[in-house]
Amino acid sequence: MAVLLGWMGLHQIEPGRFSHGAVFNVLASRESIRALNDVERDVRGKKAVCAGSVAGSCFGARTPGPCFRSGIGRSERAAKMNLELLESFGQNYPEEADGTLDCISMALTCTFNRWGTLLAVGCNDGRIVIWDFLTRGIAKIISAHIHPVCSLCWSRDGHKLVSASTDNMVSQWDVLTGDCDQRFRFPSPILKVQYHPRDQNRVLVCPMKSAPVMLTLSDSKHVVLPVDDDSDLNVVASFDRRGEYIYTGNAKGKILVLKTDTQDLVASFRVTTGTSNTTAIKSIEFARKGSCFLINTADRIIRVYDGREILTCGRDGEPEPMQKLQDLVNRTPWKKCCFSGDGEYIVAGSARQHALYIWEKSIGNLVKILHGTRGELLLDVAWHPVRPIIASISSGVVSIWAQNQVENWSAFAPDFKELDENVEYEERESEFDIEDEDKSEPEQTGADAAEDEEVDVTSVDPIAAFCSSDEELEDSKALLYLPIAPEVEDPEENPYGPPPDAVQTALPDEGIGCDKKRQSLSDGPQPPKKKPKTTNIELQGVPSDEVHPLLGVKGDGKSKKKQAGRPKGSKGKEKDSPFKPKLYKGDRGSLPLEGAAKGKVQAELGQPLPGKDPA
Repeated sequence: MAVLLGWMGLHQIEPGRFSHGAVFNVLASRESIRALNDVERDVRGKKAVCAGSVAGSCFGARTPGPCFRSGIGRSERAAKMNLELLESFGQNYPEEADGTLDCISMALTCTFNRWGTLLAVGCNDGRIVIWDFLTRGIAKIISAHIHPVCSLCWSRDGHKLVSASTDNMVSQWDVLTGDCDQRFRFPSPILKVQYHPRDQNRVLVCPMKSAPVMLTLSDSKHVVLPVDDDSDLNVVASFDRRGEYIYTGNAKGKILVLKTDTQDLVASFRVTTGTSNTTAIKSIEFARKGSCFLINTADRIIRVYDGREILTCGRDGEPEPMQKLQDLVNRTPWKKCCFSGDGEYIVAGSARQHALYIWEKSIGNLVKILHGTRGELLLDVAWHPVRPIIASISSGVVSIWAQNQVENWSAFAPDFKELDENVEYEERESEFDIEDEDKSEPEQTGADAAEDEEVDVTSVDPIAAFCSSDEELEDSKALLYLPIAPEVEDPEENPYGPPPDAVQTALPDEGIGCDKKRQSLSDGPQPPKKKPKTTNIELQGVPSDEVHPLLGVKGDGKSKKKQAGRPKGSKGKEKDSPFKPKLYKGDRGSLPLEGAAKGKVQAELGQPLPGKDPA
């Protein structure tokens, strides 16, 4: 029986459907068919018994296909029909690919703002591309760094962005103007940056081989967070949902919960495997709603915990995870994990290929696997805050995954009919008259009297999805959208055009040519831009020769190209225009350099540029 169940689990063709036909051909005995019926009935009840002794319930499958119906009673068949009916309407996860966003440059990381209206993408050449997610168009391009952008985070009100690059720089940007407010230089590469969820004056930074650091932007000061073991500095950290606590995890599986304001230790526990061995913590992610969070560990298991239980257990507690999610058959390691906007689903991106696994958090069963292009490696995953949409990055392109929307007008109007051709409509008497002259005016009672009441059409009710549980009103100063200025290739002379200062401020972001720059400069003196303040962060005992993981990925042919980033002299040139169809020939990762800049970077790298002729 154990061999039968294990063989059946290995032949799962998709979540919820097994290749019963193949099993039936091998096992023709009556006992085997009865055993399969029992397995199928248990799976339908979501008990996930297929695990048996081997790896049958590797994913905790859903309702299987229409096979072996002889042992199913009427009540069970009716329950299954109701279940399918509910699932068809309550499905809040993406099912198929819904296009791509090509940033021209190689995309490395992405993040949604709090409302999901804007998507910020960090690129290989140091630029930050901000997409209007409703129109799927580029709203703004910020020439942020010289080296690749490795981490991004939006402020709560959407007016600021904090970014980190592989040259150990952390910068804060004004989204509307594209200006840099301030910079911080760290001694080691930055793995993650995160704004405080309620206070955009504080930023959490996770450097390599160092304890996490909390920056205070107003006075440029920093605080090094305490760690469990000074010898183990491979530490990841994250704010909880409201920023009251900071959760840190090290390579020995120890989780510390620190009070954000005082950095005092509130709770702690250790993540262990089945044999009581410890496992390294790779990332900690919190849900946008509720108190749940997940821990991605090196043993390829995603553990889901309740934050309230962690605080109740206190120091050196032994909390049990709510769910353990893993792929027992393929032993897939996870590159990036996150919650859905409502916190009911969990998506994990495979570190081996472009594949997304989606689980239902409450039950722990796998509901969908989304497969991208074969042979591509996944870099980042982000779930839309309020909609069942996922953005993933592989091979420098942002892929969008969404539901297949089918328009059904009869749901809005039951008597709606689709016509193959135009039909002449016969108007009824006084059907479209503003006032019916022949109609007598009865006394208004009930619903008719309510129609004459004034309706408030000016005040805006808050949208529940955009408000937290402890808030009643939306943020009135929030930045939801960005104005898009179209670029005209050959503009006609317009004496009533914008003033010179407006043209000058738009030049770096819109990528207009150098000739137009010089022309706008000659129109009159321009106020010099304020140079951002750069603060050096000194950390004791941190090695300064570390290389960011993005630059040293094993087996990645593009890793050498990522080290150079964008040359210093290319900011604002014509080839940086976001609306050009193609910037350069050859491989997407090659650098668009010309003239002196090309020779300078060649000399620094000590090798000819890839994708370019040596002449």
